[in-house]
Amino acid sequence: MSYDRDAALAPAPGLRLLPWESEGGKPCFLSADGAGGVLSRLADEVEAEQLCDGAEVLKGAVAVLDDGRAGEHALRRALRATTQSFGDVLRVADSRGARLPVAADGDEEAAEKGPGAEPT
Repeated sequence: MSYDRDAALAPAPGLRLLPWESEGGKPCFLSADGAGGVLSRLADEVEAEQLCDGAEVLKGAVAVLDDGRAGEHALRRALRATTQSFGDVLRVADSRGARLPVAADGDEEAAEKGPGAEPT
């Protein structure tokens, strides 16, 4: 699976970008009301696994880069795994970012504090 951020469709309001693609390589979306249904929980678990995998891939890539004796094959394998993980992480970031609340006009202070901030 690869994620092309420039080619990705922006989800319509109320749709969640899922961390997997269709068999044809197209993005999958979920119409979620925020109630935390089965598919939404599964997507949360897959995203968490992708983020953990990304951390492990990063460690491996650093180890390959630090090894002055690493050959072309090891470098290519590390780069391939890194680009795959980076695509997954971008997809998670885009999915989660699209679900953040948008500040109402005149409420820039709440937007700067971030989601979950108490109004003053």
